[in-house]
Amino acid sequence: MQQSFLQSLGSNFLGSAPKWYKAVIIAFLILNPCLMFTVGPIVAGWALIAEFIFTLAMALKCYPLPAGGLLAFEAVIMGLTSPETIYHEALNNFEVILLLIFMVAGIYFMKDFLQFTFTRILVRVQSKTLISLLFCIAGAFLSAFLDALTVTAVIIAVAYSFYNIYHRFASGKTLQCAHDLCSDQTVVEKNRQDLKEFRAFLRNLMMHGAVGTALGGVCTLVGEPQNLLIGGEMGWHFVEFFLEVMPVSMPVFAVGLLTCITVEQFHLFGYGAKLPGNIRSHLLETAIELEEKQGQKGKTKLIVQTLTGLWLIAALAFHLAAVGIVGLSVIILLTAMNGVVEEHQLGKAFEEALPFTALLVVFFSVVAVIHDQGIFHPIIEYVLSLKGQTQLVAYYIANGILSAISDNVFVATVYISETKLHFINLLGNIPDVGTTGAALMDKLTDPHLARLDVVAGMPQATAAKVLDVMRNFDKLAVAINTGTNIPSVATPNGQAAFLFLLTSALAPVIRLSYGRMVVLALPYTITMSITGLLAVNYFL
Repeated sequence: MQQSFLQSLGSNFLGSAPKWYKAVIIAFLILNPCLMFTVGPIVAGWALIAEFIFTLAMALKCYPLPAGGLLAFEAVIMGLTSPETIYHEALNNFEVILLLIFMVAGIYFMKDFLQFTFTRILVRVQSKTLISLLFCIAGAFLSAFLDALTVTAVIIAVAYSFYNIYHRFASGKTLQCAHDLCSDQTVVEKNRQDLKEFRAFLRNLMMHGAVGTALGGVCTLVGEPQNLLIGGEMGWHFVEFFLEVMPVSMPVFAVGLLTCITVEQFHLFGYGAKLPGNIRSHLLETAIELEEKQGQKGKTKLIVQTLTGLWLIAALAFHLAAVGIVGLSVIILLTAMNGVVEEHQLGKAFEEALPFTALLVVFFSVVAVIHDQGIFHPIIEYVLSLKGQTQLVAYYIANGILSAISDNVFVATVYISETKLHFINLLGNIPDVGTTGAALMDKLTDPHLARLDVVAGMPQATAAKVLDVMRNFDKLAVAINTGTNIPSVATPNGQAAFLFLLTSALAPVIRLSYGRMVVLALPYTITMSITGLLAVNYFL
């Protein structure tokens, strides 16, 4: 029977998302105007925030951009915010947008080097504990300078490639024929137990690598999108950012590595699976064959990518240009020197970044609603009314809980922007500053101006108060950054790298479900979150 227009529209709405999810989103869209015109914009704004967090939490059912975008679009129509405010929010965070567009695309052209690195670790190191530790360290180091999503994508590609090779071998299939990796029906009986162990082995490595991206991601300005957003608001360069968060990030990094060793040594929480010897031999032979097929041209590409990686690290460390521009320079160097000159080859590099870039602007739309309606003012004011270390701990916990259930970029955006407004007011209330709070904040967070130079012409007591206010702001910014980065490893909702792994083609073939990922992440969640909390309390 031919569908009617309404039936087709209902079927097309949010595509393959479950019917209950579609019904919930429609209910949200109907509820919001009712709340707006009955109980007012504040309640409607809170409802919008809860609904948007719901779309983030249900990212496995439907990517948040369509549903979350509809909610943001409706908010503009209802007058909760305006296109001008959204544009202003996006413009303020333009450096983050450039990071996502150009840096992620730039690292795409370094995938050969990254795959080479992880492949060597996987097939040439004998100890499972050492392999796990190296995956975690490599993920951390690379994510500190590159994009965590791209690093995760490379680890996934390496694991998927080797799983494909062995599953076909165990099934008596060649690499050329069609084959279903999710089905074990054709697997030879004697190979079934080895395949089961291989799946568990790969699950372990994927989680160690993904956690590594979180360990490294918290440390630097480019490690996570929210880091650049926070760093931009504070006026921190690459090295300055690293030094500011180091009292928290380094203890967490050390404890994260100790957790990796512990769960592997004592076979806790599903870790400790070994790579069967016959599988290692087969994968090593295959890896050697692939390296030999590369020839001199392939080796030259690896050298160019390595040198470009060194340029990237140096450019970031010495702040030679904005992060996005450095990413663009990586694209130019790698495409020019490695012969990537066709438009369709370049286009693939941007596929991973642009959906999240669009979602980020939707984040800014919700943040615009929060700003225009003053929704978070009571909460922020309460937390800021706390004193000393209690205030820092409250910030860390609040950001951690929210980031574990929603998205850390969204949470960080809200908290750093609202907190900055509070400190602008504090600066404006200090006597004899000679300017407005906003103007003074702009100077104090200008990366090209030293704070001591900004306060040089002020009376000594006034200058001391200004610097004290800014030092408190620095500490809270670190609490926001570490709070959104560290406890968010608890669920795939909080860490984009985890969500990317869970929704990848690899997850179903190695039997990595949402629940299993939460269990595998649990020891890291406990140890890293507690360490971060103690570091915030005692070291900031």
